[in-house]
Amino acid sequence: MNRIKDARGFTIGRLSKMTGVNIETIRYYERIGVMQAPDRTANGYRQFTHNDLKRLSFVKKCRELGFSLEEIRTMLVMVDSENLSCGEIHDMTTGHLAAVEQRIRRLRKLKGVLKKMADQCTQGDVPDCPVIDALFETT
Repeated sequence: MNRIKDARGFTIGRLSKMTGVNIETIRYYERIGVMQAPDRTANGYRQFTHNDLKRLSFVKKCRELGFSLEEIRTMLVMVDSENLSCGEIHDMTTGHLAAVEQRIRRLRKLKGVLKKMADQCTQGDVPDCPVIDALFETT
């Protein structure tokens, strides 16, 4: 029975289990055009193909790397049009890397500020709290 289903395609539930992507997320990707609308069975069930599985896996990996849906859509347009430019993909990737490095710098700074605030706290039952005082400071 499973072999027959495999020959026709994957249900959305099966695709979700195979990729670890939530069913509602798959539907959302379909609505916004990141995933193409799949064929449907006579009773209306979506039937995804192996290519859909590969595409969803691609989208999932891109999301895990922090690419935006718009960046993913741009890459997929290039793939779908068979007008793939490795140079353009490289530029997108290095631009994304620069943004990640900038976020890391901001997070390190944030970590330092939070640590300094926490270190100033005596954790006592006094009404004065250095953390609250620091947050109310005007800059």
